[in-house]
Amino acid sequence: MSILEGRVAIITGAGGGLGAAHAKVLAAEGCAVVVNDINETAAQAVVEEITAAGGKAVVNTSDITNYEDSARAVQQAIDTFGDLHVVLNNAGVNRDRMFASMTEQEWDTIMAVHLKGHFCITSHAVHYWRDQAKAGKAVSGRIINTTSGAGLQGSIGQSNYAAAKGGIAALTLNQAAELGRYGITANAVAPAARTGMTTAVEAMATRMAKPEDGSFDYWAPENVSTLLAWLASEEAGDVTGKVFESEGGRICICDGWRTTEGVNKNERWEPSELGEVVHKMIKDAVPAQKVWGS
Repeated sequence: MSILEGRVAIITGAGGGLGAAHAKVLAAEGCAVVVNDINETAAQAVVEEITAAGGKAVVNTSDITNYEDSARAVQQAIDTFGDLHVVLNNAGVNRDRMFASMTEQEWDTIMAVHLKGHFCITSHAVHYWRDQAKAGKAVSGRIINTTSGAGLQGSIGQSNYAAAKGGIAALTLNQAAELGRYGITANAVAPAARTGMTTAVEAMATRMAKPEDGSFDYWAPENVSTLLAWLASEEAGDVTGKVFESEGGRICICDGWRTTEGVNKNERWEPSELGEVVHKMIKDAVPAQKVWGS
């Protein structure tokens, strides 16, 4: 049985890579999809593939970094399919560079596309869902954000990307805590899959290549899309404020920052006292995962 029959989703950056895979998998599960991408030709190709398979999809070219333009995506979903249930924020770009050499433009571009891009369309969708809830209508809204292992533990040469993706994970927790009262869930997924971004480096392209023997394609983006399709469903209404990782056939939950027991002197510390105390706390704590590339 299709788990998304009758539901409507906006998927950003859906003209290729993970976004295109998400659009096709959600559509195959009965979801009507607004395929958002600034590359209209790429988005149209995805729409044509979906409709040829009997699914429902339309192209949207809203700029996800522009708040006013982003409203068009939400309105198009409602005008075309009669409602909106899911915003899947996937669009992204890379501007990798070591922090000491990074330019302001490289920083700003990543913050705009990733962090602000996760805000704009979602904000308009939340206004729509909140109005429905206040009018007494049952809401089954889903916010699905795309974070990254880079944002959860850091990544050498990607301080801008790591900061934005870490911000997205924190944003997800806040959205879940604030929006549940309106019938809206918010979750994030850190995907690992074969895309244009991940295979730009030759070594990664070789590692993630599709197997020629017909065996399980571990790095296929559709492997990640399966989890997102379930999170978009009504069945996932009790799951919110979670950050998942998805890679191949493996799904796990990320265990975030936690406060340790610590040490309490019950009065002000002297700076000279803290060396031994801090080093003992570090020794006793569960070690953090290493920064990627370190």
